[in-house]
Amino acid sequence: MIRSPGPVFNTLGKDEGKDVVSIEGAKTYASDSELDLLTVYVQGGGQNRVTIPVVLEAMLNPTKDVVPEETIMAHNTSSQQQNEQNDMMMTSSQDLAIAAAMTELGYDYKTWLSVADFSNELNSKLLKKGDRLLKYNGKDISSLEDLKKQLNANGEKPATLTVGRADKQGDYKNVDVTVKTEAADNGERQLGIFLGTEHKFPIGVKFGLSNVGGPSAGMMFALSIIDRLTEGSLAGEHHVAGTGEIAADGTVGPIGGIAQKMVAAKKSGATIFLAPAENCNEVVGRVPDGLNVLKISTLSEAHTALEKIADGQDPSTFATCE
Repeated sequence: MIRSPGPVFNTLGKDEGKDVVSIEGAKTYASDSELDLLTVYVQGGGQNRVTIPVVLEAMLNPTKDVVPEETIMAHNTSSQQQNEQNDMMMTSSQDLAIAAAMTELGYDYKTWLSVADFSNELNSKLLKKGDRLLKYNGKDISSLEDLKKQLNANGEKPATLTVGRADKQGDYKNVDVTVKTEAADNGERQLGIFLGTEHKFPIGVKFGLSNVGGPSAGMMFALSIIDRLTEGSLAGEHHVAGTGEIAADGTVGPIGGIAQKMVAAKKSGATIFLAPAENCNEVVGRVPDGLNVLKISTLSEAHTALEKIADGQDPSTFATCE
């Protein structure tokens, strides 16, 4: 498969006439900053074979990379399935971006573990997709780690699981079900379900970006939310681009195609690039001239760096991947 620089979108701007990020339920502020998210154009994979001349051209083009198909999409995955997975990852990244921004700004919000699907039939007739996991044997479920501890402590005995279940009107009511567990290969107890995460935020955030998938825009979405909710311009009048998966606690994770994203950032006029720390090995030796690349591990680091740059600190003084 071939990766090349893709389109660039200012998260504080518009796409096809719609705000890329819009907020309801809170006072928002205009910004003179540009906070670009970046994309990668991918050729090949699945049923879309690339020809030898196209591969040879890409091998000679310093802005492109030729990579094994399995590094981008799983074996026996169709192009349609890959697109669907990318769409789901984009939706998840948007939800996590809101959570990370809320965490960074000190907003309170609710989080639930929920039933996303079933791995077997163990509790499939008792639980429903979308059930929110509230209590286990009467004790609140505060996190995934907390749930694991409770399951292991209870062992093979049946237990009462209290879930929040939506009715046809979308109102949630508490329901008690008696569930069983089974031992995994590592000995830990399992409910036979795939878990998801749900959030309830004090504000409403909508994303107007179309035809873009994957999780890599998470950090830039979070920064744009922070910028809109705080007075002034987060990066001053600087043109910033960046990439990185985001977790609810603000941890920034690695992404694919960072070399192509740096090229796209430079072409779009950005002078500052926020790169996940875990991608540093792919950054060294590929940075376009004139682009200041900042090494970022958390949303808080990115937030603080942009504030300092807006106040006049030289971008070249921050930690880089070199």
